[in-house]
Amino acid sequence: MRAPQSPRVALPVMYQRWSRMTFVHWRYRPEQVQALLPAQLRVETFDGAAWVGLTCFLMRDVRVPGVPALPWLSTFPETNVRTYVRDGRGRTGIWFFSLDAGRLPAALGGRGGYWLPYFWSDMSVDGENGHTRYRCRRRLPGPVGARCDVDVEAGVPLAERERDELAHFLTARFRLFSLVAGRLAAAQVEHPPWPLHHARLIGLDQSLVQAAGLPAPDGQPVLHASPGVRTRVGMWRW
Repeated sequence: MRAPQSPRVALPVMYQRWSRMTFVHWRYRPEQVQALLPAQLRVETFDGAAWVGLTCFLMRDVRVPGVPALPWLSTFPETNVRTYVRDGRGRTGIWFFSLDAGRLPAALGGRGGYWLPYFWSDMSVDGENGHTRYRCRRRLPGPVGARCDVDVEAGVPLAERERDELAHFLTARFRLFSLVAGRLAAAQVEHPPWPLHHARLIGLDQSLVQAAGLPAPDGQPVLHASPGVRTRVGMWRW
C-alpha cells in the first residue's frame, strides 16, 4: 500500500533527524483516550480502537535555520507518549501526552518555545547489531521517577505488502497539535516515508503511559523499528 505523502514545509522553524526509532503501540478504548484530550480534538480510531504510542529514538542534528547543529546540544535521546486525533476541520495529526528529552535546554525550549509537554529526564540510547536499549528516568517536572526501559531487536525491512493501513496509520503522521495560549494550533512536519523494519520486543518496563493519566497498557503491543528520517518542522498555525 502506498504511504501517505508528506506536505512541503516551505519555511521550517526547526530541522531535526530522528534516528534509531522504535514505535511501540497499544490498543485503548476510545473513551479512555478522549477523556484526556482538549475539547477541540476527537480521538482517531483504527479497527474500533484508539492507539497510544510509546516512541523511543535518538534526536540528532537539531538546529534552527541559519545556525549549525551543535555537537552536545543537538544530539539527545527522546521518548514520547502520543495518540492520534482529528480537529474540527477534519485534519488528522498527533497529540502528545508527554515528551521526555535527555537535554535540559531541549526540554525548556520545547515547553517555553513550542508549547509542548516536555520533561527533562536521565536518558540513554545504545546497543549494537540491531539490538537497541532505551533508558529513561524522569527528573523535572514531576511525577519524578516515571521511567521507560525498552530493549528491542530490529529485524528485516517490511515487505511492500506488509506496509498496510495499520502501519501507515501508526507512523505516517505529518501534523502535530498543541494548545498555544489556550488556542488549538497545528504544525506540519515534512519527512520522507519511514523505512520500517520488523522489531522484536526483548524487554519493557515503563510507567510513562500511566504518568500521562492512562491505564497501564494491556496485551501485546504492535512494534515497528526504523533507522530514521530527516525532518523539517513548521510554525504553529491557527
